[in-house]
Amino acid sequence: MKRFIMYSDLKPEKVQDYIELHANPRPELLELLKQCNIHNYSISIRGTQLFTYYEYTGVNYEADMEFMDNSPIMQEWWKYSKPCFAGHEKQEYYENLREVFYLE
Repeated sequence: MKRFIMYSDLKPEKVQDYIELHANPRPELLELLKQCNIHNYSISIRGTQLFTYYEYTGVNYEADMEFMDNSPIMQEWWKYSKPCFAGHEKQEYYENLREVFYLE
């Protein structure tokens, strides 16, 4: 299993839109995440700052991410979620954070 922790900024005027999108995600989207071996996924917010955590349990991360990225379900989701990000015009969404401590 590999853990991912990421950071991003939202556009201030899109914070509520982003929160509402995640209040009731489509079941097909949640199933896609599981199908791509993503588990224990969480998103936290402070002001316009997002902190994302998930665990990947598969064996080929690149292939699973490519499958997910190309799925019609994800493409539809991104029409609404990606414009919320401050870096959308540059197509910059998340920055990976380096884990410096973990206790299991």
